[in-house]
Amino acid sequence: MANEVLYSKAIPVTHEADVFVAGGGPAGVAAAVYAARMGKKVYLVEASGSFGGAATTMLIPAFMQFSSDDIFLAEGIGREVHTYLKTKAPECYSRYCPNSIPVEILKLCYDEMMTESGASFSFFTSVLDVIVRDGKIDAVICSSKQGIFAVKAKMYIDCTGDGDLSYLAGAECRKGDDETGEMMAATLCALWEGTDFSRATQPQRAFLEDAFRDNVFTNIDRHLPGMWRIKDGVTGSNVGHIYDVDGTDSDSMTSAMVASRKQLREYRKYYREYLDGYENMELVISAQQIGIRESRRVMGEYVMTLDDFRNRASFDDEIGRYCYNIDIHSGKNTDEGYQKFAKDHETFRYAAGESYGIPYRMLVVRGFDNLLAAGRCVSTDRYMQSSLRVMPGCYITGQAAGAAAAIASEVGCAARDIDVARLQKQLKSMGAYLPNCED
Repeated sequence: MANEVLYSKAIPVTHEADVFVAGGGPAGVAAAVYAARMGKKVYLVEASGSFGGAATTMLIPAFMQFSSDDIFLAEGIGREVHTYLKTKAPECYSRYCPNSIPVEILKLCYDEMMTESGASFSFFTSVLDVIVRDGKIDAVICSSKQGIFAVKAKMYIDCTGDGDLSYLAGAECRKGDDETGEMMAATLCALWEGTDFSRATQPQRAFLEDAFRDNVFTNIDRHLPGMWRIKDGVTGSNVGHIYDVDGTDSDSMTSAMVASRKQLREYRKYYREYLDGYENMELVISAQQIGIRESRRVMGEYVMTLDDFRNRASFDDEIGRYCYNIDIHSGKNTDEGYQKFAKDHETFRYAAGESYGIPYRMLVVRGFDNLLAAGRCVSTDRYMQSSLRVMPGCYITGQAAGAAAAIASEVGCAARDIDVARLQKQLKSMGAYLPNCED
């Protein structure tokens, strides 16, 4: 028998709310702000010291597209964030670096949105466990510097990215490839200074094969997302894959962080010695957490699949539309894996103006009355997850989950039983793009 410790302790219920949100990334902020603006008592917990998720803790250098052609799909919270950044940091939204992320300004944007909404929140606080009775969450157990405490709410929203709240509640979750379990490679992003953009005109992959022959890299990795211009002289990197990383395993993440920091030195050598304009580029800071593209997907009452992408799907219970291409980074460092990524990346993409619908049912966690999921961990196959996982997609699912939770908490019904027409009308009144829904 394995060693065990029996631990039992009475803990205080320190917060009661209409809506509890786990995770303060783009989906979590959108959910909390939306529900609070609808007059509900909201409490959000975030494990790090800021809102923003991948953009702030993982230093992802740029948003993927908010729009399809001239149609702004991430209307609502996404539009507010986009406008704020364009106003406060116009140099980051010039024709040279569209949709780049000014990290500190984005943090302030989220701070202001959350504070002005009236939602309560705690940083440095994690969900530790979940108490479930008869298909309903009764309470979540949280851990902070003050110790362990409980939160009770009418509705709960999982915006953790990794599906932690749902997993702890016992919801059905899937990870990676359904047959092999393989998950996309991870990347440690970073900020750099000293790039001369007037001379940095060569394709960044131009001399990779030369560098491979010169043994610059420990891994022969032909997938190079690259450096992104943040502003004059400042670059954000999305370079280097670490393979066989499980974002739900702390030991796996620990090894990946150590390997990633070493790998960044190799990319420093490549850019400085092989490419024009980067000769004086120097690392300023690497992210405090490696960027995880894929981990758990929480199964809902509908599972979006590649067929929905192919068919430009529309749904009666649509809560938004999006358009990012299929973007599955290989989980194995092989030429075959890279070639499959490259083929899918080019094959599964939309023409200007096209988009797919997102059904409300996919946000409703299967088997639970008062649990919704939003953001990277929503109910999809891994193809659709690779499209919807990016930040504008997270705004869309997050604000819908927040509005739905507000309605369910007010009416006193299960999440699956809310009036979808009312939800759609509410979302449209606050700016959401729902062209197929009647007013």
